[in-house]
Amino acid sequence: MTFTELGRRVALSAPATTERVRRLEQLGVIVGYRAVVDVRLLGLPIEAVVRVRVRSLDTPRFRERIVVLPQVLDADHVTGDDCWALRVVCRSTGDLEAFVEQAQKYGDTTTSLVFSSPVRNRAIGRDTLG
Repeated sequence: MTFTELGRRVALSAPATTERVRRLEQLGVIVGYRAVVDVRLLGLPIEAVVRVRVRSLDTPRFRERIVVLPQVLDADHVTGDDCWALRVVCRSTGDLEAFVEQAQKYGDTTTSLVFSSPVRNRAIGRDTLG
């Protein structure tokens, strides 16, 4: 979106909008930009959440060997019974099985196939900030 369009949406001039965006970038509030891609159209129709209870001594190797794999879209180190929640995409259930087998080298796994994602990449807005 252009700064002119963004400015129109927030009732600011294009120069004022540009200035505010640049300031937010410099402050680290805006940390980057990305394209949102439909992975199914890239031949990756299988999406799953893989939760892994990694043995504590294996955490560094898990980070180095599993979290970095291209199938991993998101990796969250979490509290609770599982240590990691990974969102992964694969070409087939066979590829998902191979991924899970790799993850199981570092601990127990629980895998859930994603049927749909009614909320994905929701923008942070004024309502969110309260």
